[in-house]
Amino acid sequence: MMGRERQLLLARQSGGRKRCIPAKLASAAVCAASLTACGLGPPPVERATLLAERGRTQEAIETLEQYLDEHPEDVEERRLLIRLHGSAGRGDLAAQQADRLAGLLPPHSPVPWVELGAAFELSHRYDEALSAYDRAASEAPADALGAKRGGMRAARWGELELAEPRLRDAARRDPADAETWHALGVVLVGLGNLDAARQAYSAGIAADSHALENRLGLATVALRLNEPRAALEQYELLLEARPKFTDALLGKSWCLILMEEYGSAEAVLLEAERLGADRESIERQRGALAARAPQR
Repeated sequence: MMGRERQLLLARQSGGRKRCIPAKLASAAVCAASLTACGLGPPPVERATLLAERGRTQEAIETLEQYLDEHPEDVEERRLLIRLHGSAGRGDLAAQQADRLAGLLPPHSPVPWVELGAAFELSHRYDEALSAYDRAASEAPADALGAKRGGMRAARWGELELAEPRLRDAARRDPADAETWHALGVVLVGLGNLDAARQAYSAGIAADSHALENRLGLATVALRLNEPRAALEQYELLLEARPKFTDALLGKSWCLILMEEYGSAEAVLLEAERLGADRESIERQRGALAARAPQR
């Protein structure tokens, strides 16, 4: 189940190594088009976003720079400018704008350095990105954003040893963040520290009982520890919340196979198949059923 766990972690993270422009471009395009249809010019952030989406990054940068010459106190435009400089490979200019942004925001805000980290990621300068996220954590000791972003990004890059201490720090700063606990659990499973992973997932459930990915994590750990009954308990709880969650059905059927409850396992597999579960997983489990219970 580790593959599913890692997919959940990756799915939660915005950005990535291949993105070259900020998120929400599609919604900005719709909004800008509506304004244009009414005879109004779109605001600078939306105009710059549209230009970047069309591959006209330098024009987008110039649009924001011209606007900020007249409105130097505006924050959102400067945040976007930092990222656009990053996507253009100009980390030096992104750093200059981050310094200016820091002068506009309250003291100890992590935002300028988180934006700088995102800019460095867009330039594929990952060591500098991680340093910027670490600076965000240092500048804002009461805020979890920098530590969380750095830990999440390191985990995404496969740098689990770098991710663990940052995610632990983020969880210490904001123990009510179930997403951070889940990410930490995924990292700890990857590092083979299953007892600590179980503690992280349990803390995530304590923080938010509706954060079902932590239950999936507990089931993963239980299976790794050859505890199918404990895993089954978690899958049952998952299915109470999401009866059509096919991954949980497949997990449940596998637990039943391990517990030699073959008839029940086949019934669960039939339900998973009816709901469109992964065909290869179903066939693999049916093969295991045939091998373990040839008399069936």
